Amino acid sequence: MRVLFLGGAGMIGSAAAAEAAARGAEVTVVTRSEPGRPPAEGVRALRADVRDPAALGAVLGGAEFDAVVNWVGFTPDDVRSHPELFTGRAGQYVFISTCSVFGRPVPQLPITESSPRRQPVFGYPRDKIACELLLEDAHRTGDFPLTIVRPSHVYDRTVIPVLAGWTAIERMRAGRPVVVHGDGTSLWSLMHARDFARALVPLLGPGHAVGESVNVVSGDILTWDQIHLTLAAAAGVRDPLLRHRASESIAEHVPGWAEVLEHDFRHSMLFDTSKLRSLVPGFAPEVSFAEGARESLAHYDAHPELRTVDHELSRAFDALLAD
Repeated sequence: MRVLFLGGAGMIGSAAAAEAAARGAEVTVVTRSEPGRPPAEGVRALRADVRDPAALGAVLGGAEFDAVVNWVGFTPDDVRSHPELFTGRAGQYVFISTCSVFGRPVPQLPITESSPRRQPVFGYPRDKIACELLLEDAHRTGDFPLTIVRPSHVYDRTVIPVLAGWTAIERMRAGRPVVVHGDGTSLWSLMHARDFARALVPLLGPGHAVGESVNVVSGDILTWDQIHLTLAAAAGVRDPLLRHRASESIAEHVPGWAEVLEHDFRHSMLFDTSKLRSLVPGFAPEVSFAEGARESLAHYDAHPELRTVDHELSRAFDALLAD
C-alpha cells in the first residue's frame, strides 16, 4: 500500500507513519520544513509547502497513492485545491478533522458521527467544519474519495494532557493546589497516540471507509478529577490538592483558556465507538491512561529541559484561589 502524508510529522502523524510502515506500507511524508520528530525507519521524507498546489504537485510528480492523509488542513483555503489535485491519483483522501466540531452542549449523548456539527465562535473547530463541508461537497458531486477522521484528545509521552501542563505537576509535587474547572466531574476521553495509529491505519487503502466519517476515540471515560489524580499518582504525589472553580472564574484570571473551556473542556463528552469497531474489527485501546501517564512522567523526568513552569499561570492560579 502506498500512503502519502501531507504533514504528519507531529505527535499523532509520526505515530501513524510508524504504524503504517511497520505494517508494510510505503509511506511518504511531505513537510514544509525539517520535521521535529525523525521519520520512522522506512518512511520517505519530502520537502514542500502542502498548502501550495504548484509546489506540492511538483514534488509529487506523477506518483499515485492508495491513500492520502491530510494532517494540516485547518482552513478551507488549505484544502480547496485538493479535490482537483488528488481525484484520479489517490484511492482515498483522508481528512484529519476533530471531534470538537460537534456542537456544545451536545443535545444527546453518546456522540455519534451523525451528531450535529456546530461551532459559531471557537475558531479551530469552526474552520474544521468548513473544511469538512467543502470536501464533502467534492465527494457528493464528483469522484473525490473522501474519508473524514475525527480524533478527540490524543496524547503521548511528550504531553501532559491538562491545560496547565507541567505547571500542574510541579504544583502538585510542591504541595500547592491545582485548579480544576467545574467540580471536576465532567466526563472526558483521552487516547494514546499509539492507539490512535492502530485504529487509523486499518482505515487506509481498501476503500471500505471511503464516503464515511469516523470518530477515532478510545471510548474510555474519565472525569477531570480522575485525570489529575492519575497524573499525580504517576508523579509520586499521594494526596494532591485539587481545587474546583467555575470555568467563567478561571477565564477571568487566565483569559487564554476562555474559548477552550467555554466551548470544549467544560462539557461532558461520551462517544459511541460502534462505527470505528465495525470498520476496524477487533480494535480496542491497549494503553490505559494510568500507563500513559507513567510514560509521560518518566519522559519528563528524564528530560529536565521539558520541565518548564509557567510562572504567570501559577500566579494566576494563586490569585484565583485567593479570590
